[in-house]
Amino acid sequence: MDLNFNDFEKQDIKFDIDKLKEAYHEILKIKGFEGVAGVSNFGAISLTQIPGDPDSIKGHKARGIFWTKPNGSGKEVVRDEMINEEAYSEFIDEYKETYFKEVFDALSSKYKLGRVRILLKEPRSTLSWHRDPEPRLHIPIITNPGSIMVIDNVAKHLPADGSVWITNNTKYHNAFNGGEENRIHLVACVLNHKFN
Repeated sequence: MDLNFNDFEKQDIKFDIDKLKEAYHEILKIKGFEGVAGVSNFGAISLTQIPGDPDSIKGHKARGIFWTKPNGSGKEVVRDEMINEEAYSEFIDEYKETYFKEVFDALSSKYKLGRVRILLKEPRSTLSWHRDPEPRLHIPIITNPGSIMVIDNVAKHLPADGSVWITNNTKYHNAFNGGEENRIHLVACVLNHKFN
């Protein structure tokens, strides 16, 4: 089988991993991870919101629409609610003094972003096999060799070294954390990126 790593694109921008970790710990002092009712092993801290609308980051809006094949029939079903990604343009005031604001500004000058979140994948847990409406930008902050992303049956570990990746989440994919510590990524929806 020919493995296609083209769905994992390393970008030509890099951030200071020590400052990313420090900013993550600063944010944890302000706010903890919020899950979605009835959804296990998912946690998010939103860094952006719809201007003036703190409700835009609560509940299912922290997760957003996706498609999955929940059983052996292979029939695709839609889950959660549609999100107007372009509307999430306001960086949340509480976090403006952290390094994430500098990261957000740099990324925003280069990419058209939707929601920007810090996502938690707990130890020994996985996402469902699913696809999203758009690609995702990933900056791993805390990871381990057992944290793997799989896109269309190709598996890749993204190291926490300050690198920025864009992943083709419009294809079926999942991520799992086979390690014994939390996997933490900064994840942004990218609205103007096309894969070959």
